[in-house]
This record gives sequence, structure tokens and C-alpha cells, in this order.
Amino acid sequence: MKYIFFSFIFMSSTLWAAIRPDSTITPNDSLRKVQLNEIVVSASRVAENILKSPVSIDVIDARRIRLSAQPSYFDAIENIKGVQLLTSSLGFKVYNTRGFAATTNVRFVQLVDGRDNQAPHIGAPIASALAPSDLDIQQVELVPGVASALYGMNALNGLVNILTRNPFDSQGLSIGQKTGVNHVNDAAISPKIYSETSLRYARRIGNRFAFKVNLVYQRGYDWVAGNRDDLNPSGNASLGLFGADNPAYDPVNGYGNEAANRRTITLGGKRYSIGRTGYYEAESTDYGLRNLRGDLSLHYRFSPTVELAYTYQGSTLNNVYQRTNRFRLENYRLGQHSLTLTTPSVQLRAYQTHENTGDSYNIRSMAENIDKSFKTDNQWFSDFTNQFNADTKAGLAVPDALRDARAIADKGRPVPGTPTFNDLVAKLRDINNWDIGAALRVQSWMYHVEGQVEPTRVLWQRFRQQTGINIQAGFDFRRYVVFPDGNYFINPTEAGKNLVYGKTGGFVQFSRLFFDNQLKVAGSLRVDKNYYFDARLNPRASVVYSPTEAHNIRLSYQNGYRFPSLFEGFTNINSGGVKRVGGLPIMSQGIYENAYLVTSINAFQAAITTDVNTNKLTTDQAIQKNKGLLKQSLYTYLKPEQVNSFELGYKGLLFKKRLYVDADVYYSAYKNFIAQVNANLAKGTNRDSLAYYFSASTTQDRYRLWTNSQTQVYNYGASLGLRYSLTQNWSVGGNASYAKLDRADNGDGLESAFNTPRWITNLSLSNGNLWRGLGFSVNYKHQDAFLWQSELATGNVSAINTLDAQVSYRLSKLNLLVKAGGTNILNQPYYTFTGGPAVGGLYYTNLVWEPGF
Repeated sequence: MKYIFFSFIFMSSTLWAAIRPDSTITPNDSLRKVQLNEIVVSASRVAENILKSPVSIDVIDARRIRLSAQPSYFDAIENIKGVQLLTSSLGFKVYNTRGFAATTNVRFVQLVDGRDNQAPHIGAPIASALAPSDLDIQQVELVPGVASALYGMNALNGLVNILTRNPFDSQGLSIGQKTGVNHVNDAAISPKIYSETSLRYARRIGNRFAFKVNLVYQRGYDWVAGNRDDLNPSGNASLGLFGADNPAYDPVNGYGNEAANRRTITLGGKRYSIGRTGYYEAESTDYGLRNLRGDLSLHYRFSPTVELAYTYQGSTLNNVYQRTNRFRLENYRLGQHSLTLTTPSVQLRAYQTHENTGDSYNIRSMAENIDKSFKTDNQWFSDFTNQFNADTKAGLAVPDALRDARAIADKGRPVPGTPTFNDLVAKLRDINNWDIGAALRVQSWMYHVEGQVEPTRVLWQRFRQQTGINIQAGFDFRRYVVFPDGNYFINPTEAGKNLVYGKTGGFVQFSRLFFDNQLKVAGSLRVDKNYYFDARLNPRASVVYSPTEAHNIRLSYQNGYRFPSLFEGFTNINSGGVKRVGGLPIMSQGIYENAYLVTSINAFQAAITTDVNTNKLTTDQAIQKNKGLLKQSLYTYLKPEQVNSFELGYKGLLFKKRLYVDADVYYSAYKNFIAQVNANLAKGTNRDSLAYYFSASTTQDRYRLWTNSQTQVYNYGASLGLRYSLTQNWSVGGNASYAKLDRADNGDGLESAFNTPRWITNLSLSNGNLWRGLGFSVNYKHQDAFLWQSELATGNVSAINTLDAQVSYRLSKLNLLVKAGGTNILNQPYYTFTGGPAVGGLYYTNLVWEPGF
């Protein structure tokens, strides 16, 4: 693999210097001048004026970051037009645009200086684990929607490119210290201190060599996921047992009491759904946050326009993280080595990312196996049954008998905080088998090489002069390698050998100006080939009409493909009694062909219970009566996901160029949407007895299969962003975005996890220099209530209304910026998704010392 890492493929780009703001702009220039000269690279992979971008793109530069009421640039991304933020923990935040949000967002790409900083085994970034320091940010560019025609795999819902400061141009020592407090007025937890220390040092040595170093260390106490709403409120509805009387109670953030931990038991001639007791998340994990990350870059300039850069980024994480289940990351390590060569017409890049999950563990499996470690399921349910029968025989009311039976069955159960409990946690977190332990032990590598060439910039200038055509071309190669740990991943064909997965692809793009440069037409075509799938084509076409410099109308069409991620294709996990299996044939041969849908099994079992409890049928009679409800799964092995998207937009400056307007509307159609389906297999082979196998949880195997929706899914939306420059320093702005799942032809239920509010709005007011270096900003955010659907939990997420604010003071003689502020300053806790933590107020101060402020 090391030979792949050091191979280069030619493609096109421009010097990073080309994206720097115009050096003639001074701090006192008006906002409208900045907007006219704002340069971006992510929309077309070459430098261009943001107003003339062929697709929607938003930028936050260093100036806007300093004015932001958010504590960091990574948090400030939340206030960009159309962005939905999911907060899994204080140290783990996920961004999404235009619908179909997920806590592991494999449809959204996060780049740092063009490098994908995903965690290889899941195909998505671990939040800011490989993100730069606040002190090293030049600007952040966000492209909502489809970008796979130029960027390849995964860029279906959007892309963010975080651009850092070049050490040749930004030298010296910078130091930042954030100190804050959260959990204020929290009834369950006393206020906790948050601290983040940052350091950047860059130096230029002569005209040829420069380097920079960044370090960031964070400490704090995470947001707590303590939602106790019942996910199974009707589990015993036919018996009139609800709320505290429901013996199948399944709290959102309680684990070990899910469907896999429940049994249907006949007691006194009636069928009861009984769940084990389980533990709450706060009882079975550590919420301490301790994260260290940093990077080292070495830059060498062969000439003023040719530069070679080596960068190492690394991090060690200790915080909560979320996928289908909640995880505690402990000593989780992620590192990336990269080489980039930049010339006026060629850019070459190669990088290797290594991931080691360290001592991390599955919180759900931890809770589940603490329960099972002191008493097996068979013994627990037997004890419960015996005590219930004894209590009811003695005349005890059913609700009281149920509570007493649970107390007796739980006798000897480990109590959180005791030495016995803590010893069990230490033992289980080191067992890499989720049937009996909780350890997450994954090692993975990602190797990537890419390059792009713009031949008409230098080599083919005559061709460009004669035809007016600009050409870009390039391709990339990516390979994933995973060590098969035997729990999370296995090698299905060569036991003991590393699992290898990858793709290669390339693109070509043509563009031309017409009508005195007022009309720009561009088209691109990309082809990608994955190891397990045929080659796929991704076209993109765009038109930008600019009657004047200040008014620009754009229209674009994009087709995008997403190949299954490593996790979706090869996963092999037993999680909470459910076997999660990758959707490639080599992983799941024979399962898809014999599985029955859990939705039909649940309906079948519910009908049996109703007929026994209400209609006085025997169990055999109820099984025979309702067996027609069972439906065999028609889902099959994974295919690539596809989207076709149309976008119409406008960017312009109005009212003497004081008002910046950015508007867009889009319509997208998804085909072969990748999702999971719950489907079970009978433990017996006698097809005549299938109904009996599926009538009880103990005679069937539970599976969660990666597959494709069988319907085409349509969604549409629009957004509007406004910024008005009242004076040179006063600025007022706002944005609103609308997103809606239009329809799903013959909806099969897999496409419904849209997980997106209809409306997200932001309003802001700021002044960077109100009086002698004193500035402030205020931001109000509203997000509609919406339905969240996931494998962990499904429920309604309440509307969010938050107020963020900051005041800052610049002490120029001391090179010091002092900032004090807060997010959610009214301290009204909210959830960003069902199953996640409650996010309260965070109040902070930020001191930044940097020569040149």
C-alpha cells in the first residue's frame, strides 16, 4: 500500500494563493466589497468568484468566524443557509443539507484543504477529529446537495471544504484559550467546566521553506442523553397496562430492554410482553470529554507558483459518539499523512488515513451484558414467571404482581457506582464480542491518490484562445483496508486476511463563455468503478447568466451515484440480539432469500396476543387464524444509490451593492436509496411450522440487513440568504431554508427516514467595531419540529428556538482579542434528534493572542 500512497495521478487546480482574499481589502472596507471579491474553489474545483458559481455555495471566512456568536468555526457552520446540525455529544456534531439526515452521514463529505477526513471503517467523518484549529482557518466553503460529479463517492447531500492558512503567508505564534461552563441549572448534574487550549506556530525560512504546527486540547463534561420516553407504550395495550404499569417499558436512552430483550410470556392464560430491566445511559458510560488533536505541515516552494506540502494530522478522542447505537470512544486514534503538489495548472495529492478505535465500547451492549452477566435470560424470565404466578395466586393485583416479580428477578443485579458494577464495566469493555461483551476493536486504513490538470491554463493556451474552451480533467484512486476483528468485520472469503474494498474514477469538465462573457456554460462527466459494481457515469451541466457583475442566475443538473460504504457492504455485528449484516452477496448469501419482514412478524404477534387476551382463542387457534399476516422479505443485495437533482439559483448585490442575496430552489429524485430493513429467519427448517417459529422471539433469529428501497423517492426545497451592510461595520443578515419529502412511489417504508425539519431559519445582527475595538453579534435560530426515524429510536423532535450572543474587544497594542458569549443563552434544553442528548446552554470566554490583529 505504501507504493500506492506515493503514486501520483495528474489533474487540475490553481495555487492556494489564488483563493486568498484580495490583499487590497483593509479591515475598514465595507462588507459589499468583500462580497464582490470573495473567491471559492469547491464548486468547480478551480478558483472562481462566488457570485458566478454554477451551484449553490456558501462561505464563512475568518472575519465572519470572529463575529460569530458560536465558540468555534466548526459550530458556526450551523448558521449557514440550509444546514441542519445533529449534536451527538459536545465533541461530536454532524452536518447535513437537503434531507435524509443521519447521525453517521455517509452522504455528506467533509474535506480539509481538499483531503477527505472520514473515519475509514464507517465512511463518514468523526466530527472535528481531523479538523484544523480555530487559529488556522482561512475560510470554510459549503456546497449543499449533489457534488459527486466532481468529487466522487458520498457527496450526495453536500460537501464542506475547510481551508487553512498557508505558513508562507501567515507566520508567527497564535494562542487561544476558551473557558466555558455547561449544565447550568441542570437538576441532575452540577455545572461543569469546559476548556479548549489552542496553539499555532508558523515560520518561513528563506524563500523556499515554511512550516506550521497546530495543537488543540479540549476537556469538559458531555451533554447527557437521558430521554426516558417509552418507545413501546402499547406493548401491553390489550391488557390495559400503560405507563409505569407497562412491563415492556423501553426508554429512549435505556438499554438492555429493547425488543431483543423482551419475551412474550403466557401468565394466567393471558399473553404478556415482558422486557428485562436494563440500565440508563448515564449509569453505564463515562461522560468525560478529553480530546487532543493537532497537525504539522512542511511546505517547500520550487518557485513562487509551484509548492509541495506534507501534512500530518492526528487526534486522540475520549467522548460519546453515535451511529445506530451510542458508543463511548476511549483512546480512539485517527491519523492522516498527506502530500500535495500544486502548480498553476496541476494539483497532485496523496494521503493515507489510519483509524484505531482503541478502548472504545458500545454503550448499549455494555448495559445489556451487565444485565445478562448476573443472570441469563432464561433464568431471569423463569424467576419472573414463578414470582408473578405466586403473587397473583395470593391475590395480589396484576400491576403490583408485575412489579414484585421484577424486583425478585432483579435480586442481586449489579448497582451502578458499586465496585461490582465498575468491575463488570472494566471486564466487558475489553471483550470484543457483543453477545457477551461491549468492546469496539476496529483498525482500518484508507489510501487515496488524486490529481487534476487544467491543460488550457498553461499548455493549451492557444487552443483556449482559438475556441474559448477551458478544460479540466482528473481522476482518483481509493482503497480501504480493514483488519478483521471477528466481531465487527470478518473476511468472508479469506479468513485471517485483511478486508480490501475500493474504487477508481475520473472526470472531465468543459466550460466556455458566450455573449461578451455574460453566459458561462459548463458540463462535466465522471466515471467511477467500484470493486463489486459495474462502472457508473455521473454527468453535470450548468449555465450561469451574468448580465452585470452584480447579478448572476444559475441553472444546473447533476446526476450522482453513491457506492455502499465499507460499513454498509461488509458489517458483521451482533448488536443487541440483532445480527447486522452487510448487503454484499459475499456477506449475506442465503439470508435475504429466506427472511421475513419484522413489521409483518410484529403485526402477527400482536394479532395473536389480541385474540388470546380479548377474543379468548387458544394460542394455536390464534396462530392459524393470523399466519397470513406474515410476509416474506422481497429485498435483495445492495446496489449503488442514485440521485438526479435540478437547481435554479440567483446570487447578486442590490441597493447600491449593500444587500447580498443568495437564493435557490432544487428538486431531487433518489433511486435505490440505501437503508436497513429488519427481517428475521426462522430457527427451524420445516416450512409448515413457520408461523409457530415466528410466534415467539426465542424461535427466530433477528437480522438487520443493508439493502435498497424499492421505490423512487422525491424531495424538494428552497433557501434564501440575505446580508445587508448598514454601514462599514453594521451588518444584519438572515437565512431560511425549506425541505420536504415530496413522495415515494409505492412507498415501502425504507425511504421515510427524511429526518429533516421543514423550516430552518437564522437571524443575525453584528458590528465588529462598535466603539474603539468593541464588537458584538447576536444570532437567533428557529428549527421546526419533525419526525426522526432511526434504528435506535423513532420519535418527534420538538421545535428549536435558540439565542446565541457574544461581545468582543480588541486590544490592538497587546495583539489580544477578548470574546465572551454563549450558545443557547436562555438555557432551554433541546434535542436535535431522538436518542441524542439534551443540549443546554454553553457560556464561554475566548482569549486569542496573535500578532497582527
